[in-house]
Amino acid sequence: MSEPSRDGHAAADTYDFHTIQGKWLPVWQRMDPFRADRLAGDDPAAQPDTRERRYLLDMFPYPSGDLHMGHGEAYAFGDLLARYWFQRGYNVLHPIGWDAFGLPAENAAIRRNAHPAEWTYANIDTQAESFKRYAVSFDWSRRLQTCDPAYYRWTQWLFLRLYERGLAYRKASYVNWCPTDQTVLANEQVIAGNCERCGSPVTKRELTQWYFKITDYAQRLLDDMEPLEGHWPERVLSMQRNWIGRSEGAYVDFAVEGREEPVTVFTTRPDTLFGATFFVVAPESKLAAELVTADQREAFETYLEEVKRTTEIERLSTEREKTGVFLGVHAVNPVNGQRIPIYAADYVLADYGTGAIMAVPAQDQRDWDFARRYDLPIVRTVQPPADFEGEAFVGDGPAVNSANAEVSLDGLGVDEAKTTIISWLESKGLGRGAVTFRLRDWLVSRQRYWGAPIPIVHCSTCGEVPVADEQLPVELPDLRGADLSPKGTSPLAAASDWVEVDCPKCGGTARRDTDTMDTFVDSSWYYLRYCSPNDEERPFDPDDVRRWMPVDQYVGGVEHAILHLLYSRFFVKVLHDLGVLDFTEPFKALLNQGQVINQGKAMSKSLGNGVDLGEQLAMYGVDAIRLTMVFAGPPEDDIDWADLSPAGSLRFLQRAWRVAGDVTSELGADPADGDRALRKVTHAVIKEVTEHVESFKFNVAVARLMELVNAVRKAIDSGPGPADPAVREAAEALAVMLSLVAPYTAEDMWERLGHEPTVALVGWPTYDADLAAAETLTAVAQVAGKLRDKFEVSPDISEDELRQLALASERVQSALAGREIRKVIVRAPRLVNIVPG
Repeated sequence: MSEPSRDGHAAADTYDFHTIQGKWLPVWQRMDPFRADRLAGDDPAAQPDTRERRYLLDMFPYPSGDLHMGHGEAYAFGDLLARYWFQRGYNVLHPIGWDAFGLPAENAAIRRNAHPAEWTYANIDTQAESFKRYAVSFDWSRRLQTCDPAYYRWTQWLFLRLYERGLAYRKASYVNWCPTDQTVLANEQVIAGNCERCGSPVTKRELTQWYFKITDYAQRLLDDMEPLEGHWPERVLSMQRNWIGRSEGAYVDFAVEGREEPVTVFTTRPDTLFGATFFVVAPESKLAAELVTADQREAFETYLEEVKRTTEIERLSTEREKTGVFLGVHAVNPVNGQRIPIYAADYVLADYGTGAIMAVPAQDQRDWDFARRYDLPIVRTVQPPADFEGEAFVGDGPAVNSANAEVSLDGLGVDEAKTTIISWLESKGLGRGAVTFRLRDWLVSRQRYWGAPIPIVHCSTCGEVPVADEQLPVELPDLRGADLSPKGTSPLAAASDWVEVDCPKCGGTARRDTDTMDTFVDSSWYYLRYCSPNDEERPFDPDDVRRWMPVDQYVGGVEHAILHLLYSRFFVKVLHDLGVLDFTEPFKALLNQGQVINQGKAMSKSLGNGVDLGEQLAMYGVDAIRLTMVFAGPPEDDIDWADLSPAGSLRFLQRAWRVAGDVTSELGADPADGDRALRKVTHAVIKEVTEHVESFKFNVAVARLMELVNAVRKAIDSGPGPADPAVREAAEALAVMLSLVAPYTAEDMWERLGHEPTVALVGWPTYDADLAAAETLTAVAQVAGKLRDKFEVSPDISEDELRQLALASERVQSALAGREIRKVIVRAPRLVNIVPG
């Protein structure tokens, strides 16, 4: 005879996740239950699905290998929401694709002596099978890969539309250069001075590159954040605002000795102009090379070489000593006519404003430090507090030392002083009020192979010539067997048969552009392609986009707060201006998930704390891992795998599964005839789980499901018994709600309860408000923050009633020991805290 289990069952009646997964995965693949427009059949245009639509989008994965722990967390959250919407009866679009171009795949393929396409597509196939095992509710009919010519044809088409509007352009400038990946990087891809992809320190190089003019949309990118408030994490909105960096101030013209044209600088504090005692330009700027005198050129060029070996993060560090070199020339301060020396200094960057600043050491600490080192004058133009000395004063105060024969700022506050001096500058033709942005244009060209070719031909006669739309896509040449390792120039340049073409305009000899596009271009519009992924005539069908977009809920990591999200918002605004979209923001709501760490640190092979998702799934099963991820804490928090217990999750799933097998009442039995106490628990849990899912408190929702399992287990073992209709009601509600996080277990429970698959589409359980209402709850009384008494009270108790109840308590009076009461804090119906005097 079999050994009984803790729940009183024979060991043969055991939960085997391997068997359950193998049983249901093929059933779901045959049913294909998660297709959008499922009720419309094969022709949604002829027979539309009239249900309310919802678009749930997970940030699509990069095919760098099999799924990892971060994927396990992120897609558990996205799938939970999608499955909830399916249960609520919505027509849900939940697509999947791969962000398949880019450096990581190319570098990985090179290390393995493989072609990037072979490596990438093999990884995509591996991840696709893992996603299916992980039971994510994707609509597989809309699958896409950005490295498919059928996709990047339209990436190139969009590039050309930006080019036609002057939003894609080519220029020579100093750019961020990754010496390891041998390619340029956008500003957003430089993290703390290092390459976002490989971590190498980034240097500067002067190159001719392609840019998207995102700066034309800077103000709109700021303004359009307002409707996102409360729907996007405030942290993300703040990061974008800071990156865009709107500044109000003035452009000021400084005459320079020996130069016909003045040098213009932007300042947010034109009220401090009288304190500008020297002038600073970026060493790598063309202006510095132009201004330096012959007798200072050797010293300047030596200094420039030193600066080039320094990263931007080092140059901007407040801890690092500022350095510079005098250029041998002076400027003239426009408000007082004083000659001020011009320096090249490392703390000014070429891509900041005009690459030049007026230095006001009394009001800027960097300028103060530089002035001290090079013995330059310091003039305070804002009155600091009486006891303030020894450094720059960056606060507000009345203007001082700020007057000439025509205008005086002395005694004025900052805002009035700004207005006054800007008016004076404008009246003299010496400056103008202005708004500037920290945001720089998006550098999109890369000197690598694995990316979408830029659809431009270069002709010595005609210049830049766009490839005709009907000739798209410009496909990557195969280059199989070629050396694709990074060399600083694109491997495409060596593919002469591909590069050398006839000019589309004049028919003469021309060359294709050999750079490829940044992979962030591909991901800036993919959510639109999901709406009509098989359209061969255009990037997307406007009618399909109108039906589904904007995305109702986007789920992904906060690491994309600036890069991907900002670029996607820009693309949508451009497409709106082109007249092909009728909305200006791509994502209505955003949910960020935290990181899965281990032993307090990010997982790393070098640290020896890596956790393999595949191994965890093999050990505990898909449902236990998903449940563990969701139950670990709020989605936005990091979770430490060392603190979690997938084994505990597995035991809970076993208990839930056994509950379904124990039910003996008939299908359709009226729960109204069942145990009222259990029904109250069931309906209260349905109500609370619904509310917690809607507010993204997924971990709390799981906790309520655990309470329901305990309640129904108790009812079966020591209550009304397994034949009670209330037990069936509880078990069925449990299976449906559990399907959000443990779909295999829930499906098997549903079958054990006598139903046909699939539980994922049976509809969300409803609750009776009277049954769900708590009859009483526990309120606590504290004295000076310490618990002194408890009371069972009505959920509707008033603050005054609860206050009186607490003050009347003998235990509370004893704790007060005759002391006066200074304050009574009441949080009805749960808490009273009495603060003695």
